Amino acid sequence: MSEFFIRLVLGFIWLLHWLPLSVQAWIGNALGSLLYYLVVPRRRVVLTNLRLCFPELDERERKALARRHIRLVTRSYLERGVLWWASEERLRGLIRREGFEHMRDALAEGHPVILLVPHFIGLDAGGMGVAVEFEACSMYSHQRSKVLDKMLLRGRSRFNGALLLSRQEGLRGAVKAMKKGKPFFYLPDLDFGPSDAVFVPFFGVQAATITGLSRLARLARAKVIPVVNEILPGGEGYVVRMEPPWEDFPTDDVEADTRRMNAWLESRVRTMPEQYYWVHRRFKTRPPGEPGLY
Repeated sequence: MSEFFIRLVLGFIWLLHWLPLSVQAWIGNALGSLLYYLVVPRRRVVLTNLRLCFPELDERERKALARRHIRLVTRSYLERGVLWWASEERLRGLIRREGFEHMRDALAEGHPVILLVPHFIGLDAGGMGVAVEFEACSMYSHQRSKVLDKMLLRGRSRFNGALLLSRQEGLRGAVKAMKKGKPFFYLPDLDFGPSDAVFVPFFGVQAATITGLSRLARLARAKVIPVVNEILPGGEGYVVRMEPPWEDFPTDDVEADTRRMNAWLESRVRTMPEQYYWVHRRFKTRPPGEPGLY
């Protein structure tokens, strides 16, 4: 994808951010309905994931769920303009924050904090909901496009001196930031390959899952606070829900800790399955001897 085309897309998203969120949502849903039929490879990935994770659904139900999902994914991309360019006042009005007392209490007691943030498609809104309240840090992957990379960095770091660490830097910077009182926005639920991963169930399917949450919590002696981000219908905005810190975490069993993370995530995905990031090939890495699923 050329830099010129990316500039055009970003310009379109910038123009959209001036519109009411309800109008942006309508445009996103309409475009997503079209993309369901156009982005055939990603549609196949979504349907494969849903077949593996929801075998109780028939084909018609899976396709309906996939259409809702792709509409919401499209919405989330178009509405990044609001998150990257809208005023702090507008963002505070759009993002409802629940359970933030759990993070405030942990920080007040001097605990380093890991925010466990799985890939629900509203996670960027969740990041902004945290950033307007706290000086936080997170990790990101460099984009191939220099224009997009610059925009992501600018958009995600424009409040309270948010610190963005490159994934290539490892976790040392995150530990240092947490020890300085910055909550770490951590997203460890994708398939990053076999390195530093174990195979544990996710919806009954063995999934390569990095063990970073357990190891990082032990290294930083941090409290783990789960966070679920939700996109609300139409122009109603977003919700960022923080849950109480996990008790008895981490343990001496890294694999058991990773199983716990996946089990918790599965329980939350079941409450709004259309909002999890099914366009990702979550089961790409297979145990030795198993055939590929995509």
